[in-house]
Amino acid sequence: MKNILILGAGQSTPYLINYMLRNAKEHDWFVTVCDRDYNLAQSRVQGFEQYGIAVEFDVTDEALRHRYIQDADIVINLLSPAFQFMIAQDCVNFGKHVITASYANLRISDLHKDALRKGVLILNEMGLDPGIDHMSAISMINKIREKGGIITKFISYGSGIPAPEVLSNPFRYCITWNPRNVVMAGGDGAQYMENGKIKILSQDETFRRTWDMEIPGVGRLEAYPNRDSLIYIDIFGFKKVQTMIRGTLRYPGWSETWSQIIKLGIPNETMVIPHAEDMTYAEFTEMFIPLNQNGRNLRTRVARYLNISPTGKIMENLDYLGLFSDEKIGKPLKTAAEVMTDIVKNKMPLPEGGRDMVILAHDIEVEYPNDGNKKEKILSTMIEYGEPNGFTAISKTVGLPAAIAAKLVLTGELPITGAHIPTHPAIYTKILKELGTLGIKFTEKVEEI
Repeated sequence: MKNILILGAGQSTPYLINYMLRNAKEHDWFVTVCDRDYNLAQSRVQGFEQYGIAVEFDVTDEALRHRYIQDADIVINLLSPAFQFMIAQDCVNFGKHVITASYANLRISDLHKDALRKGVLILNEMGLDPGIDHMSAISMINKIREKGGIITKFISYGSGIPAPEVLSNPFRYCITWNPRNVVMAGGDGAQYMENGKIKILSQDETFRRTWDMEIPGVGRLEAYPNRDSLIYIDIFGFKKVQTMIRGTLRYPGWSETWSQIIKLGIPNETMVIPHAEDMTYAEFTEMFIPLNQNGRNLRTRVARYLNISPTGKIMENLDYLGLFSDEKIGKPLKTAAEVMTDIVKNKMPLPEGGRDMVILAHDIEVEYPNDGNKKEKILSTMIEYGEPNGFTAISKTVGLPAAIAAKLVLTGELPITGAHIPTHPAIYTKILKELGTLGIKFTEKVEEI
């Protein structure tokens, strides 16, 4: 019997856990689901107790962590990226394969030689974005190169938003994954290339540099740059690319409000606020306004500080979040980011019977020097909808790549070792094939330009 250890039982994990449990009998697996919230972990294995168990788990408890990793044949880590290196290092030390949906980083790359020596696979970025986006991109890129094409523009978009019919809040956004990641998005700014020029944005500017993107079957969405796009020039082997951008999609209007929340300084998870639980939300907001902002009330002073209309849409959105409320916070939250995370989680739930929607899109321009310098524009899109009151699209698309990869490793169909992201042909060809059989596939639109 093969033992599978899954770390984390949050919103992105239900489909992953279900997949491993549904396949447990056929492959002789036993699945251990670990989370600090035992009841949450237990709910994920309900109905499959013969093949799985829930465990209350504190990842910082070294003895506990080591015991469960040692007993596993493979570890699927869906915990916060903050624990990624620690778990990967443990897995290498104990000779265990590990798969995660988190971005790879330099510390993980430093484990490559040790992983090779131990015969261990460290597979990062095996989710949706990063994950399916990389695999679909490199598959397209290689097909273009086989035809002699040179890519001059590559813009890749990712999004997890409510389906178009869901209108449950003025932001047109619902929390279907870690709300902390939503609050801290853009925290490191962004870097990309446009028309041969490198652009670097601060966090303040990230949500101000937006543009329209038309998605077939969905309509006009709003895009903003996501993290460091330039690292993918080397990863994808681009030689003559002039525009290289990774973008995030939201419904129009999200960024104009979120940029003001950033201007206030609320997404801060380093400064501890004394006795935040005793504050009202209005007192919380007051902390971010300079003393010289005189006015009759808090709303007016906030509007003056942000230089926005006191009766406009942005102020309506801030009001919806409850930032001017006299209600007490009433929870042991330590930082402003924690307060905002709690706010968006409570104010932006996916409503009963509502569906979420995942979008990936690649907007590519190609030149064919050996074909009369013909130029093409390719738009490749994938749209996946969640099930009303069932698995979310986020859960399915984040969880499935990791689940399929784990199955391939356990069945001996992915015999590679070292630290990787899924741009290796042995990884992406097999995983994209199974994703396609499950309905997760891309549609291409090609036109000459």
